[in-house]
Amino acid sequence: MNSPACRDLAPAQIVARLADQRMYVASEATIYRILRAHGQLAHRHCSAPRKHHAPKELVADGPNQVWSWDITYLPSCVRGQFFCLYLFVDIWSRRIVKAEVHGREDGDIAARMLRDACREHDVDPNTLTVHADNGGPMKAATMLATMRALGVASSFSRPRVSDDNPFSEALFRTLKYVPNYPRKPFESVDAAWAWVERFVAWYNNEHRHSGIGFVTPAERHNGADVTVLLARRVVYETARQAHPERWSGPTRAWDAPARVTLNPDSLPTEARAESGLRCGAHSLPSMAPHHQPQARPTSARRQAGTTLAA
Repeated sequence: MNSPACRDLAPAQIVARLADQRMYVASEATIYRILRAHGQLAHRHCSAPRKHHAPKELVADGPNQVWSWDITYLPSCVRGQFFCLYLFVDIWSRRIVKAEVHGREDGDIAARMLRDACREHDVDPNTLTVHADNGGPMKAATMLATMRALGVASSFSRPRVSDDNPFSEALFRTLKYVPNYPRKPFESVDAAWAWVERFVAWYNNEHRHSGIGFVTPAERHNGADVTVLLARRVVYETARQAHPERWSGPTRAWDAPARVTLNPDSLPTEARAESGLRCGAHSLPSMAPHHQPQARPTSARRQAGTTLAA
């Protein structure tokens, strides 16, 4: 945990990466116990733990159903001047679907980005909801008109409530606290944009997200996450068969939520658990959105279903 490769990662991130390398060293609970024994059980980042609130609920059970977007500021070399990072994220897969850096906040820029993102991801009319806060670009006339023309439903945070857009806020927190975030201001818009492009590539294709079973957003968005999770189960079952004395119960489930909720209502945890898991113990949910007919299962999904049945 103190090695250069692991010192910036939580134990949950470590065991996920080891499982992807077909390695098992210890369980997550064992790592926490060892850290506690050595007085190293502490928050491993310079940020404060995030808080959660529960305004109006939006539910997604597949990609391109609910997007969240927001604007954050990136520092420049000129005192008092900032660059604006526009960022759209799919809440179900956590994949960044569009990100650009500009010198100002503008509803026209946001509207053009939304049109480009819908075209790039083949979003059908009346299938997508976009959530945002109550900022000027979010409620600009051009942006609202573009959403109506595209058949995109709008959703907004409650007035004067800063935590009604948790997926975008969490993503900005991750962006600004990654170990390679520049400690000096960006010299230009192009320099900021170049760094953001590298971050997006890392976040979508390398970062194991804790909210989706420690798979990458690209794997979940494209439907490859089920195969990854099942492969991890095989690794743990093999380790248990080799050393059964190290387990007092079943191995780690390695699953992910089948449905993702933006600003969930105050339902009991048990009731939410009954909504199912994407890689559950009995069956695999369909990737088809609820408004479309189910597609024929891919070979990977058929193989996953056969493995679970066995």
